[in-house]
Amino acid sequence: MLDIAAELHRWVEQGRDFALATVVAVGGSAPRQPGAALAVDADGTAIGSVSGGCVEGAVYELCRQALADGETVLERFGYSDEDAFAVGLTCGGVIDILVTPVRHADPARPVLSAALAAAVRGEATAVARVVSGPPELTGRALLVRSDGSYDGGFGAHRELDRTVAAEAGAFLDAGRTGTLEIGEQGSRCGAPLTVLVESSVPPPRMIVFGAIDFASALVRIGRFLGYHVTVCDARPVFATRTRFPEADEIVVEWPHRYLERTEVDARTVLCVLTHDAKFDVPLLKLALRLPVAYVGAMGSRRTHLDRNERLREAGVTDLELARLRSPIGLDLGARTPEETALSIAAEIVANRRGGSGVSLTGAHTPIHHDVTGPPARRIGSVA
Repeated sequence: MLDIAAELHRWVEQGRDFALATVVAVGGSAPRQPGAALAVDADGTAIGSVSGGCVEGAVYELCRQALADGETVLERFGYSDEDAFAVGLTCGGVIDILVTPVRHADPARPVLSAALAAAVRGEATAVARVVSGPPELTGRALLVRSDGSYDGGFGAHRELDRTVAAEAGAFLDAGRTGTLEIGEQGSRCGAPLTVLVESSVPPPRMIVFGAIDFASALVRIGRFLGYHVTVCDARPVFATRTRFPEADEIVVEWPHRYLERTEVDARTVLCVLTHDAKFDVPLLKLALRLPVAYVGAMGSRRTHLDRNERLREAGVTDLELARLRSPIGLDLGARTPEETALSIAAEIVANRRGGSGVSLTGAHTPIHHDVTGPPARRIGSVA
């Protein structure tokens, strides 16, 4: 749901009724991950996607039916050898989709509205909804904020609210979307519930050090991948808005000093393109000791070897040096700034998702490396 927050928020503000189809769980080579959503309003307008096209038509009809009868359903789609005409995934995966009506009288509407508004504002937010459980709990939602406070809930089940809020807070801290199993009264015993937790967190940061022509191309592809991109360079003549119109932020400061004072986290990627020892050594000495996702540095193999020796002399250990991606990027044979930016971006994605970087042709590795787990438990009309 939160992946289409901006459009859904407009629908809520306009007072539209709609039905929301959300990917709950996937198995195998399914095209979309948990949290991906498609919404259909009372006029038949659709936004979003749950399968990249395989089952969109069938899910659209489920949304129309949910709007008409007010019933929440969970539907499973998969490939069927026995029925060649069945609506299913051509990729051979399995996908469970929760379809929920969101009308003016539905109890979850105020909670979902608040969650959508928070996501649009860029605030860290998690939404928990019961996927499998008693009918009186389905259709309800709980909103959890980064400070641990929460709104909404599951009726009279206050202990369940508190337990789900705590669990959803852990999902939010990790920026994760997925399902959890919990007891109906909020304990680890009793009739189990399956709860979908969707997290929306601010975009991860990409900090590009070195205002060179390659940086301009990397800024563009970083934005395309959903990063909040900062360009940092100590030279004011190069670090300008004219040269980097698509950057979210431009900082004129010595790179290591900026990195000392700015906020980074486990999703941050640092791309060092300066290949100048007076900038690189103090910057990388600090960067390789920070809990960030990726540290890459540009330069020839000779520059790489020289830089490593300088870093060792500065006190950087071999274990810390092992984190450094240098020369930066995957071997694509890149020459132009745009090709080089693609090479760097490909390495960042492979590092993030656990990919090998080899060609899929002839390989026997999974296409998707971040499958979140087995399909969710059934409720109602699971095929």
